[in-house]
Amino acid sequence: MAVKAMGWAHSFPMSESVRSGRQWTRKRLESLPWADAEPDTVDAIVLAVSELITNAHVHAHSDAHLVLTWDGDCLHVSVHDEDPTLPRGREAEPGDVGGRGVAIVRKLADEWGMRCQRHGKTVTACFRPADADADADARE
Repeated sequence: MAVKAMGWAHSFPMSESVRSGRQWTRKRLESLPWADAEPDTVDAIVLAVSELITNAHVHAHSDAHLVLTWDGDCLHVSVHDEDPTLPRGREAEPGDVGGRGVAIVRKLADEWGMRCQRHGKTVTACFRPADADADADARE
């Protein structure tokens, strides 16, 4: 069986709100056959995108370059920014406004990772919907 991947890419400049990233992501996910049956997975992906774009804007002081890729098994969310410093998880105090982004992404994603590159870093999270087989069934 041949694997057909789908993907989308968009840049979110610091001047643009994180909300636009959430809206753009939700719109792309609507085209996937499992999205209607998996609203919790869609919400988890959108929340992770929100956290990753926020981290790029606030901590890296950089535009956020988002790539979504569906490979039939996993929806990969990758956000690249221009700061090579890898994010560090930390224990946020109860009254803290921030400091939970990495922990949220780690908790929501089935897998996640980060890598430094010549011009910044990329954080990637993988989300496996329970009903991913619906995608395969729809193509057969």
